[in-house]
Amino acid sequence: MYIATQENLVAFVERARTSNVLAIDTEFLREKTYYAKLCLLQLATDDEVVIVDPFEVDDLSVLVPLLLDENMVKLFHAGGQDLEIILREVGVLPRPIFDTQIAAALLGHTQQIGYAALVHAECGVSLKKIDSFTDWSRRPLSASQRDYAADDVVYLPRLYNSMRAALIKKGRLSWLDHDFAELSDPKRYETNERDRYRRLKRVSQLSRRQLSAAREVAAWRELEAQRRDVPRKWVITDEQIVEACKREARTIDELFMVRGMSERLSTKDARAVVSLMASALDAPPDTWPEMDRCSKSEPNVDAELDLMSAIVRLRSKQHGIAFPTLASHDDLARVARGYREDIDLLRGWRRTIVGEELLELLEGRLALSLREGELVIEGHNPA
Repeated sequence: MYIATQENLVAFVERARTSNVLAIDTEFLREKTYYAKLCLLQLATDDEVVIVDPFEVDDLSVLVPLLLDENMVKLFHAGGQDLEIILREVGVLPRPIFDTQIAAALLGHTQQIGYAALVHAECGVSLKKIDSFTDWSRRPLSASQRDYAADDVVYLPRLYNSMRAALIKKGRLSWLDHDFAELSDPKRYETNERDRYRRLKRVSQLSRRQLSAAREVAAWRELEAQRRDVPRKWVITDEQIVEACKREARTIDELFMVRGMSERLSTKDARAVVSLMASALDAPPDTWPEMDRCSKSEPNVDAELDLMSAIVRLRSKQHGIAFPTLASHDDLARVARGYREDIDLLRGWRRTIVGEELLELLEGRLALSLREGELVIEGHNPA
């Protein structure tokens, strides 16, 4: 059913109240804006699929009672961006949540498996991909567009039922509580413009002093992109920020030495940027930022990583969980270097399966050996 009136949306909400699940997906465009432009909202209950046209309905907030109904599980596949859009459009995050991509990793599927691949694996259905890159903002929608949009939610209740049963059988359903709770945490979707510099391309080329300037310019760009509602690269690119900071530009002329900068920035904006850079470059060293990366002062941990990876690979095989899902390389490296806070590997089910064991290894309380070609892990008490 295609919903293009407020009256029909309200009627759907009333019908959906008795459902045990609400599958949710969105179609959006982001190529020309900072904020995603919602173009379609697809919803499915136990027995109904609807496509809501946000260009036609007046108020999506009528969905809030469904989104917050604790007795109705909200189903997503790789729902991070969908949840971000829902929060911006209606002001709340759905709960409770079940994300089939996250759950799939605990059932032997590859990490970040796509929806179509999961539907094929679990339901034996091959989805059409003809409208994968369609322009969802154009109206009217074609029949194939509507079918494609509906397919994105129609199989989610079926996936949920089969995957939930499999997780219960393996005793793993509760393992996902932390992951799903994080998806419903508004803090996950907050943007801190002061941290944006950390994700600049080639930022590792900068010294700490230059990083101080990059932090200010990247923060200015973020706020400017939000104000204009344009992609941040339309203001200035990552490469331009890094190059300007490498040059330590203090004047407009020095700033405009960076290729393409004079075409992107007005004189007023350029003056603001060089002022921010000069202040940051002259700031005391104790205010300069530190990147969370391996530096020359940190020990080489290649040997530790080799042994840790061997254990993770073994436990991954035993539990039928993809290696990257169990332990990312970044988490392994941070643990090897002594970090213990804000690391997924040392939380929840990951800590239970392998995290605690890796800490014992690093403390010298485990010994690894080969027996008939198989890795053997034994407790070890050094003299």
